[in-house]
Amino acid sequence: MSIRTCSLILMSALLAGCNMGPKSSYGFTLPDGDAAVGKDVFTAMSCNGCHSVAGMPELREGFDPELKVVLGGKTTRIKSYGELVTSIINPSHKLARGYKDEDVSIEGMSKMTNYNDVLTVSELIDLVAFLQAQYELELHPRTTYPPYTY
Repeated sequence: MSIRTCSLILMSALLAGCNMGPKSSYGFTLPDGDAAVGKDVFTAMSCNGCHSVAGMPELREGFDPELKVVLGGKTTRIKSYGELVTSIINPSHKLARGYKDEDVSIEGMSKMTNYNDVLTVSELIDLVAFLQAQYELELHPRTTYPPYTY
């Protein structure tokens, strides 16, 4: 197979991965939110009833300590804006890892309340700004390899 043919196959495969169809997220952008207002939305919508926020134990005061899906904190991969929006408007899309299925879902569907008819777009934008600010990127330490010798 020639280099040209390999290049065309590779380019075709890469372009196929760029879904520009009607359901793609291409071009989807929301304005910047206000994290301080988002914190108020978090408590007003009682998100703190099931979620704790890393470094903010005061948000859980008065709630059952048993189940709390932790949001924020140190992570090796920051949640994207789109992932956070999707987790709020379609919580069954991806269930929280590291928890027993019966703690976070019923018959495969998230136990999280659907707020789509309650939350305004402005509140959603502010809530996502608050949540995104709670994640701290923790870089993997570099692995150093000694020189290889016979």
